[in-house]
Amino acid sequence: MAQNIYDKPEFFAGYSQLGRSLHGLDGAPEWPAIRAMLPKFDGLRVVDLGCGFGWFARWARENGASSVLGIDLSEKMIARARNETSDPAIEYRIANLEELVLPEARFDFAYSSLAFHYIEDFDRLLRTIHASLLPGSNFVFTIEHPIYMAPTNPGWTVDSEGRRIWPLDRYAVEGTRLTDWLARGVVKYHRMFGTTLNSLLAAGFVIRRVQEWSPTAEEIARIPDLTEEVDRPMMLLLAAQREA
Repeated sequence: MAQNIYDKPEFFAGYSQLGRSLHGLDGAPEWPAIRAMLPKFDGLRVVDLGCGFGWFARWARENGASSVLGIDLSEKMIARARNETSDPAIEYRIANLEELVLPEARFDFAYSSLAFHYIEDFDRLLRTIHASLLPGSNFVFTIEHPIYMAPTNPGWTVDSEGRRIWPLDRYAVEGTRLTDWLARGVVKYHRMFGTTLNSLLAAGFVIRRVQEWSPTAEEIARIPDLTEEVDRPMMLLLAAQREA
């Protein structure tokens, strides 16, 4: 059973105050880069894995998707998503992605934002997603970058010349990482960059695009706190496809 950190009161309260929680997709600085990876949604049947408050599900419908299934482990997330959605073509379900079961050949597009680094059995999940997609369907997801995930003690240090240093260690030691972010003892699973790509290939996907996201100069001018994201990648964006 995956850790349901989002239903802890202190975590949920903190998460609810993040920019991406308050302002939706436009509050996520990586959203313009994700949008560039997305297909046209006209008539697509979409599954959103780790749907959170339902921002992407609602956006997909507004942009032509015929239906959206949003899945999340968090009861609090799903409750808010349902409360903020009045579209009968959007369905939300509470489910554990570690044990996910989806109907085969049902969806035209699969999406996930910053959820898969909480998944231990990533290979199983990819096989499930692949089987649920029709041939030729696209799959776009984002995860925390393995350079961001790997350190024993993540956090910037400063050298004698005042430069920010990211304390990368244990990169080749894959597996559990414990971090304190909004709550103590958050469990994540580090995988090397190559492992993530090879898992996609082994599941039967073709990799269409890979982006190690960093902010543009315009984004930094608008949100100065993003400056540090130039010094180490925080997010990995991937677009894949089930072959026709």
